[in-house]
Amino acid sequence: MNHELILAGFGGQGIMFAGQLLAYAGMLEDKHVSWIPSYGPEMRGGTANCSVVVSDKEISCPIVTEPSILVALNMPSLEKFEPSVQEKGLIVYNSSLAVQPPSRNGIDTLAVPGNKIAEELGNSRVVNMVMVGALVEKTGLVSMDSVFAALEKVLPEHRRHLIPLNKSALEAGAERCK
Repeated sequence: MNHELILAGFGGQGIMFAGQLLAYAGMLEDKHVSWIPSYGPEMRGGTANCSVVVSDKEISCPIVTEPSILVALNMPSLEKFEPSVQEKGLIVYNSSLAVQPPSRNGIDTLAVPGNKIAEELGNSRVVNMVMVGALVEKTGLVSMDSVFAALEKVLPEHRRHLIPLNKSALEAGAERCK
C-alpha cells in the first residue's frame, strides 16, 4: 500500500495540521511517511497545500506530483490539482466551497459538505478534521484510532482543550461516508 496525497486549500483552513496529523497517524502504525508543506506568499487566505505519503514500503521520493488522493478544501485547489490526480485516483472535496464537482472521468470522487458539517458542530474552523474523517473512512489510509492518538501528540498543550471538538469533527466526516 502506497498512498500519495495532496491536501490543498486556503491558508488558515488547517491544511498543514491535517497533513501532519495523517503523517503522525501513519507513524503510529509503523508506516513510512513524509510530509512536505507548501505555502503561497500570503499570510492568511492565500494558497496552502502539503504533500503526504503514507506507505508500507520505504519512500523513494517524498515529492508528490501525481497524487493518488487529492483533498481539496476550496474551488481554486480543486481546479489546480484535479488534473494531476492519477487515473483511478480519489478526490475528496469540500462541496460547501467547491461547488463544481470534478470534471474528469476515470477517478473516484467524494463530495463532503465540510463547512456545513463544521458549522453544525458549532465551529467552522474544524472543516479540516471533517475532511480528514471522511478521507480515513473512505480509504482506510490509517485507522481512526491512530488519528485520535495522533491528535494527542500533534496538538500543542495550549490547544488540548480542542481535542473533543476535533474528534467530533473527525467522526462527523466519517459518518458522511457510511
